[in-house]
Amino acid sequence: MSFHDVVFPAALSFGSSGGPERRTEIIALANGFEERNATWAHARRRYDAGLGLRSLDDVHAVITFFEARLGMLHAFRWKDWADYKSCAPSETVSAFDQPLGLGDGTTRVFNLGRVYASGGVEYRRPVTKPKIGSVRVGSDGVEVSASGFTVDHQTGAVSFDEAPQAGAVLTAGYEFHVPVRFDTDRIEVNLAAFEAGEIPSIPIIEVRV
Repeated sequence: MSFHDVVFPAALSFGSSGGPERRTEIIALANGFEERNATWAHARRRYDAGLGLRSLDDVHAVITFFEARLGMLHAFRWKDWADYKSCAPSETVSAFDQPLGLGDGTTRVFNLGRVYASGGVEYRRPVTKPKIGSVRVGSDGVEVSASGFTVDHQTGAVSFDEAPQAGAVLTAGYEFHVPVRFDTDRIEVNLAAFEAGEIPSIPIIEVRV
């Protein structure tokens, strides 16, 4: 898959709508019970970028971005304002926000992930597009110097210069983007309608990377 390492204009994504979508198969049984099966291990997010447009300059910026991506062909980074940090949006990222792994004295590479916990149940979402320069790492409650690890911002892999000691509890904090593409090869804008308050629909969909 072709991926352009560029972020959709954050000021325009701020007013967008969207969120996670899951795929669940439900079979109704003769006795009235149901059998439910999740066919996707991870949610796929959808957004509408059109709702963030407020001026003709905004329309121009989106069309420029759309043309540079050749429509649906090339994926890109998207900032989901409702979920773009390892912590709540109003909080400050720290090195201890999310579990990263457990040291064994040998393994040097660990993958970023965000845990969603509710009612005693946890789901860990892979984070593959951390924001450059935002990743902080901790080990047993102490922040690790930035010189002690590197981050692959294309995969979300954190590589320690030296393998963490066995039993070390590793944590991480960061901002991140969602890898997405346009879900249309056509953008239609009626300028008269736009100035009257009618905003075009510009669908965006998450891609697997």
